[in-house]
This record gives sequence, C-alpha cells and structure tokens, in this order.
Amino acid sequence: MKTADYWIEKLNLASHPEGGYFRETYRSDEKISREDLPQRFAGDRDISTAIYFLLKSGQRSLFHRIKSDELWHFYSGSPLTIHMISTEGHYTTLSLGTGIENGQHFQCSVPAGIWFGATVDLPNSFSLVGCTVAPGFDFADFEFGKYDELVKLCPEQKNIIALLSA
Repeated sequence: MKTADYWIEKLNLASHPEGGYFRETYRSDEKISREDLPQRFAGDRDISTAIYFLLKSGQRSLFHRIKSDELWHFYSGSPLTIHMISTEGHYTTLSLGTGIENGQHFQCSVPAGIWFGATVDLPNSFSLVGCTVAPGFDFADFEFGKYDELVKLCPEQKNIIALLSA
C-alpha cells in the first residue's frame, strides 16, 4: 500500500497554507474578463484551475472560503470529511471516498462563499484528493475563517470550529 509520503514525493507536493500538501496541476490558458464575472471578483480570472491535495491523519484543512465553486475528487487513502458552514450559519458535511453505500462520493462540490475545511476520517492514514475551481483559484479570492466570527455564525459547532481554526 502506498503511503502519504510516497504520494508527497511522487506528486511533488508542497505545504499548503490551509494545511496539508498540494501542487497545482492545471491553470487554463484562457481568462474570463472582470466585466464578464460576478461583482464579487475584483479582476480577470483563469477559466479553471486544479490541484492535488493531500491531508495526513491529524492534519486539517482550516476553515476558509473562496469566491468560486470548488469541485473535490477522491483519489486514494482514507475517506475525507468536508465541513461546511453556510452564510446563514447552517453546518453540513460531505464525505469523499469509495464507500458509496456509506454515503461517500467520488466527487462533491462546495459552493462559492461557503466556509469549509476538511479532516481525514481514519487514524494512521491520509486522503489524496483533487480540487477543481471555476472561475480559477486566485489568492485574492481566499479568506481564512476567524474562530470568533464563525462561532457567532454557528455557535452549536464551536468544537469543530475550534479544531479547524488557526
């Protein structure tokens, strides 16, 4: 069985600011002009981008949000839970993995503007996934969640917010 370190080396992954490891694998050559995008975007954006993303057990993807939809794809390892808090304060989860009969999905999407983070489901494991963003990812559209603000938005989830906040 391949380990997290195997994938980190073979896929040439680097540390990600939100946690885990990543490498951008695709950035479209074409752009969408600012005037053709929703008002939430401050400039032109690539049509689409994609990354590999890996979390080891015990690591977490911190709560953050972006201005685009993000499609997640499962590749290998443990199932992964994506934790989401809507702008109205509703908490939901999505499960990525191969256990379709257990409610897991090979792909799922996180809508633009939703606070989200992720955790690996099984101890002593890892989750290797991919993320595709359209319009393409730009750090200008990225925001980390702040514990105090997220707890005000969704107080009944303060434990998961504490786990997924810096």
